[in-house]
Amino acid sequence: MSVDDAKIGIVGGAGPYAGLDLAQKILEQTIAEKDQDYLPTLLISTPDKIEDRTRFLLGEITSNPAHSIFRNLCDLKTLGASVVGIPCNTAHAPAIKDVFLEKWKQSGKCLKIIDMISETIFFLQENCPEVKTVGVLSTIGTWKAGFYPELLSASGYEIRTLNEAQQQHLHNEALFNPEHGIKVQAHPVTEKAKKVLLEGIGILEKQGVQAIILGCTEIPLGLPERKISEIYLLDPGLILARALIREFKPEKLLPWTWEI
Repeated sequence: MSVDDAKIGIVGGAGPYAGLDLAQKILEQTIAEKDQDYLPTLLISTPDKIEDRTRFLLGEITSNPAHSIFRNLCDLKTLGASVVGIPCNTAHAPAIKDVFLEKWKQSGKCLKIIDMISETIFFLQENCPEVKTVGVLSTIGTWKAGFYPELLSASGYEIRTLNEAQQQHLHNEALFNPEHGIKVQAHPVTEKAKKVLLEGIGILEKQGVQAIILGCTEIPLGLPERKISEIYLLDPGLILARALIREFKPEKLLPWTWEI
């Protein structure tokens, strides 16, 4: 495959709306004046094959979604991807990520896989240098896995999260409620789901956070703002989109602004 044939790849089934959202954000963050200026992008979405990440982390199922993610990576490589993003925070838990990365290493294939969590922390350091206290909103699986607090603490940040009952409420009502959750109704996000997300923001605001990581890729669908009051809202999916453009063709990346 020549450099001219290379493409950006998206593992898009974890979950389906997150994959579409990442593809749209790649478009929005690309410098372009006409169709031909946009970057070649592959999206593979096999949500029926990728097991529920949270249920796996909670021990409710034993099938590791890492194996399905690895198969998507292989398919993207075959189709010409040179750099790939996985727009799922929970899939970056070590119990999942370490497995598909090891399988990829053993395959001997060449593909740059962007780590969305590391990119988010790097973005925070580069664009919010005054921030010392960071909150995290996420799925209950990401909350229990604890990788955001661990990595943020290692980078010198004070961490604030919801308590388990508050986090479970956000998970159940804003994300997974079968009638009004973002997983089933994302365009537009329901008022009930957004209300629960704003309640979570309010709890963290009272704890003195200066920035909040929206640590489930569907949460920014309900909270598209980049700032609320004086609090920065960090969207890992948006940060991943920018990282993919940076790695693929940096001259096409739009300058960053906190204004939408």
